[in-house]
Amino acid sequence: QVQLVESGGGLVQPGGSLTLSCAASGSIFTFNPMGWYRQVPGKQRELVATIISADSPNYADSVKGRFTISRDNAKNTVYLQMNNLKPEDTAVYYCNAKAGYYTFADYWGEGTLVTVSS
Repeated sequence: QVQLVESGGGLVQPGGSLTLSCAASGSIFTFNPMGWYRQVPGKQRELVATIISADSPNYADSVKGRFTISRDNAKNTVYLQMNNLKPEDTAVYYCNAKAGYYTFADYWGEGTLVTVSS
């Protein structure tokens, strides 16, 4: 079992910055992918960014150049630095881990709300 706890959401003005954190506990390994997804009411949850190692980040086109995902394996924590935020970035952001050793399962955090508004 893996538990994911997100923090760092809130209200920010357009053009501002926020950093989300997701602390993982339980059976998670450094080769397990972790990442961030987001969802707005009435729409499907969408990928924002994922990471396995520092040289393998993956971003949605809509956030490339503005968001940076990073991972601290010593702390089992993944971060999402969000810069130049836009109103369309408003969503509930969910942390995800595809955890396991021989077989893998999806784990989700409870979500943290990011609101970009003036």
